[in-house]
Amino acid sequence: MPSFRVILAVGRLHPGVDPRSVEPAAADAARELAVVEASSVVVVSGEARITVRFTEDNVRLALRVAEHTVAQVQALADTGAWRLTERVGGRWFRRA
Repeated sequence: MPSFRVILAVGRLHPGVDPRSVEPAAADAARELAVVEASSVVVVSGEARITVRFTEDNVRLALRVAEHTVAQVQALADTGAWRLTERVGGRWFRRA
């Protein structure tokens, strides 16, 4: 089954949101629709980015998972750009 990643920039948290809850919430959102392989948060050039890796049958279904994950994080924090990538062989290719 293909492996996908949704990568999402996260900005200011909404009032009362615990910073430690955002990454698990993103993984939980993806887990509602797909099998989650891993999740992480990193800071790149001063920007927090959450990555959730999951499996899905095709790009159309993976896009549904990515959009659901982004929507759940938007309920907790301001978000920036996001992208969906698919692993093909040893490389990741942008799908959305």
